[in-house]
Amino acid sequence: MFTIGTSSIYDIKQYGAISDGKTINTTAISLATEACAKAGGGTVYVPAGRFLTGVVILRSNVHLYLEAGSILVFSPDETDYPVVDSRWEGVSRQVYTSCIYAENSENISVTGRGTLDGSGHFWWSLFRKKENQFPRPKLIGFDHCKNVLISGVKLMNSPSWTVHPLCCEDVTIHNIRIQNPSDSPNTDGINPESCRNVRISDCHIDVGDDCIAIKAGTEETAERVPCENITITNCTMIHGHGGIVFGSEMSGDIRNVTVSNCIFEGTDRGIRLKSRRGRGGVIEDVRINNIVMKGVICPFIANLYYFWGPRGEEKYVWDKNPYPITKETPVFRRIHFSNITARDVSAAAGFLYGLAEMYLEDITFDNVSVSMAEEAEPGMPAMMAELEPMKQRGFYCCNVSNIRFHRVTVSNHEGPAFYVENGKDVEITGCKSKNALTSDPLFVFKDVANV
Repeated sequence: MFTIGTSSIYDIKQYGAISDGKTINTTAISLATEACAKAGGGTVYVPAGRFLTGVVILRSNVHLYLEAGSILVFSPDETDYPVVDSRWEGVSRQVYTSCIYAENSENISVTGRGTLDGSGHFWWSLFRKKENQFPRPKLIGFDHCKNVLISGVKLMNSPSWTVHPLCCEDVTIHNIRIQNPSDSPNTDGINPESCRNVRISDCHIDVGDDCIAIKAGTEETAERVPCENITITNCTMIHGHGGIVFGSEMSGDIRNVTVSNCIFEGTDRGIRLKSRRGRGGVIEDVRINNIVMKGVICPFIANLYYFWGPRGEEKYVWDKNPYPITKETPVFRRIHFSNITARDVSAAAGFLYGLAEMYLEDITFDNVSVSMAEEAEPGMPAMMAELEPMKQRGFYCCNVSNIRFHRVTVSNHEGPAFYVENGKDVEITGCKSKNALTSDPLFVFKDVANV
């Protein structure tokens, strides 16, 4: 692909890098990157071989290219990661620099057929022993950047989140493979946060936490920046705690999101929207289409009583009585699911639970088939207080408005296929129950108006 030696190619070996897997190459890679940036841009070239390094910082117009057979192994040494101001789980604070990092840059890319290895086992051990002084590095973290491309590379053993664009614009993530152990803590796959115009396609993600999580900061984030105009397509997602997750950090709003042509296998939950009182913000205008799921606890979750994180156990969060609507009240609306198959589901076909004062609004399911596992184990469809484990239940809906089920089939379930409590404007057309395990009616309504 490249002619080494041309003025726009900066081979890290020409700047002193040694591919023995033992010599630390931070300085050599930094020299190549700085020379490239100083010349106005070009390609920093990583040839085949195993290169140990600390943080790699990209600049505007720098393209990091990893040749097939190349591996950048990131140092298991905290001193190789300077501390910077960024976000951790939606809150602004000091964190260790990401393994590959850029800030306030444009036209940057990481591509090729090589591998980035974050030496995550070192960081996971520190985290479990609570010995890390600052939050762990991400594998790739870009802050306030424009025109970003990540393509082709394999990413593995990330210290925490694997790919984290923060307050970025025009981000393309294409044809990458992410592999983190299923028990590795907080090793989400791709987490765009407060970004605009993000395209994620043709990726394979096998991780220890959410595969893709869309975020927009918490109530503690001073600058409320939305995450908007997000497309996700043609991806496979394995293990993890959720296939595609919205929130719970959503205080800056999440809107205009499409997800299509994806496969989830064993991802705990499928599509998961979560937030709580105090967060504020709106999740709106989301369309999910052409999805196949297998072996999930619950395919569809929209939960406004999510209790994880700081202050999550306060009465204000878990109380099921209505509270005054303020700017701290989160909103979920205009969420549409279509052409989805889910098999071997254990807990429930769907779990939708709005606030007593702010119902989930305008939620539709069209041409959806959910089949419960024959030997299902009880599970928690959502993380909220006062919720008992469920097994082989149908759709459980509470505090919902303008919800429509059209051509939805639920199989091998206990109880009604559709249970709606505290709702209004509910429409069920062309829906079926197959192989029901109990003699309950197809649907049960409690305190529901205008069915």
